[in-house]
Amino acid sequence: MAIRLEAITLIICPIYQLAKIYSMKKLFYAGIIGLILFEIANVYFIMPMPGGSQEVNSVEAAYFLHSWRWILRGVFWLLVVLGAQSAFASKKWIPTLASLALMGVVYATNFYMAADIMFYQPKRLIMKSINENVVEKDKLVIGISYEGQARAYPIQYLGYHHQVRDSIVGKPIMVTYCTVCRTGRVFEPIVNGKIEDFRLVGMDHFNAMFEDNTTKSWWRQATGEAITGPLKGQLLPEFPSMQTTLSKWVELYPNTLVMQADTNFQVAYDSMRTYEKGRLTGKLTRRDTASWQDKSWVVGVEIGTANRAYDWNLLQKQRIIYDELAKQPIAILLSRDNNSFVVLERVDKNQRFLLQNDTIKSAQGNYNFMGYSLNSKIPNLKKVKAYQEYWHSWRTFHPITLQ
Repeated sequence: MAIRLEAITLIICPIYQLAKIYSMKKLFYAGIIGLILFEIANVYFIMPMPGGSQEVNSVEAAYFLHSWRWILRGVFWLLVVLGAQSAFASKKWIPTLASLALMGVVYATNFYMAADIMFYQPKRLIMKSINENVVEKDKLVIGISYEGQARAYPIQYLGYHHQVRDSIVGKPIMVTYCTVCRTGRVFEPIVNGKIEDFRLVGMDHFNAMFEDNTTKSWWRQATGEAITGPLKGQLLPEFPSMQTTLSKWVELYPNTLVMQADTNFQVAYDSMRTYEKGRLTGKLTRRDTASWQDKSWVVGVEIGTANRAYDWNLLQKQRIIYDELAKQPIAILLSRDNNSFVVLERVDKNQRFLLQNDTIKSAQGNYNFMGYSLNSKIPNLKKVKAYQEYWHSWRTFHPITLQ
């Protein structure tokens, strides 16, 4: 606080010196221009704007502007107030138009373009059993299971909300999704040992950013990492999740609960209806059907610090892709529904699978689609962390990826 008060003093004192040198009218217009430029810059670096706002490393500049926004606004408004009388003394229509332009920019940037104004969390989270569920079975969901309970969250709903807060067996969870990166992640909203609240603050490199309520640090949705602010470098604990169709999830977890639509946001949900199928045509949320384009779909796989991306088109063609990552033999398998996938560790590099109605068969034993052994004497296969997302997202946040 002392530092900021000193900064205010250092800023305001020269204003009075400027007033002696220049006419008060010029201070008015300097304040108007300064406010307009500031309000635009305050959203430009954290929202997808013309001119490549999301393609530069601007998060630190954006955080600086956001952190000092009230001081900067105060300084510019002081200039406006000091020069207002002189500016309106003659040709009132010019300062009137300038003031109207300023009000328009302030409204647009703070009440129309702000991320937390555009997207809201559900007013009431409704979870229903499969017997009461009305979500179509072919919809993609982010599914979680823990200590005998399972829950499914349709991507169509998550894509609008960006985050949904819930709990499973008493454990708090934060289910997140970014449609521009096609990234679904589930985190435990625990910061420094305490449950934390988050708000959607904007984007960095097209990925959603959340601001925690306590320290005001900004967290990247794709990785759960604080990328600027007091907690920079810290990570939110990730909760294991899986992207599947609802029908496949129900097959694996018949006692699951399923998130239902909040009717307050039905229009927003309807606009997302074809997103998961890759049928939207917008620049940010379309799909490139060719391989290895910015908006091509890939399966990103992580084992420790090693990671690799696999072409979704190739997976649809081959159904099973065998590989070795971090010296561990793995297999990427695509369900018969052509949408659900899983990545499993193999017993050894010679193990091969046959998918028969999504039962995984091998010489070593048979398993269900999650890798659970169908013979109690044979160990389960370990599930590997994997996600479906856009290629531009995976390569941006996994710069040392293998392809």
